[in-house]
Amino acid sequence: MELYDVMRTTFAAREFVDEPVPDSVIHRILDNARFAPSGGNRQGWKVIVVREQSTRDALVPLIRPAMQRYVAQVVAGESPWNTVHPTKLSDAEIAATPPPDALIRAVIGAPVLLLVFLDLACAASFDSELDRVGVISGGSIYPFVWNILLAARNEGYGGTPTTFVAPQERALQALLGVPEQMAFAALIPLGKPVKQLTKLSRKPVEDFAVMERWDGPTLNQR
Repeated sequence: MELYDVMRTTFAAREFVDEPVPDSVIHRILDNARFAPSGGNRQGWKVIVVREQSTRDALVPLIRPAMQRYVAQVVAGESPWNTVHPTKLSDAEIAATPPPDALIRAVIGAPVLLLVFLDLACAASFDSELDRVGVISGGSIYPFVWNILLAARNEGYGGTPTTFVAPQERALQALLGVPEQMAFAALIPLGKPVKQLTKLSRKPVEDFAVMERWDGPTLNQR
């Protein structure tokens, strides 16, 4: 596929046909994804390929609490898990929300799971001393995650980067034998999508790009 076609049609795939993803395909996907940029070209990523059902089952209770809160906040009209506006929901209200186990099972039931980690000893976290949640470290891992999805799309497969297991990072590390300095970045369910979307909905450039300053004129085509 042409580059722009891949970029414009790589969607969040969550439903997959019952067809395995060969190791050779995963290797080819990662072999191309590894050319993503990272801070200092340190390439501090590590990928764990999960197929075992026992591991999948162990992920369910780790994902459930975060997804349950996510659903509760959406129902309440909140933007889930954002760090600017704390949730107004009580623990009891969140606990009373039915856990979306069907959705969780759909994620962990993909033909293969890719768990991506970042070595924090390799990441230059320039915003680590600011009084807000850090985002800069992501620059050393999410281009790699996105390259995985682009490469998967080019191969006729798909997935989506999920992060619901992040609040249970310590338990996840214990489950998979991951060192503490390796931060969880994404769990990607990967497979051949039930349906390949070809037209995605996104905001136009004019909605988010301005000239020179935050309140500057809109960037337009010339």
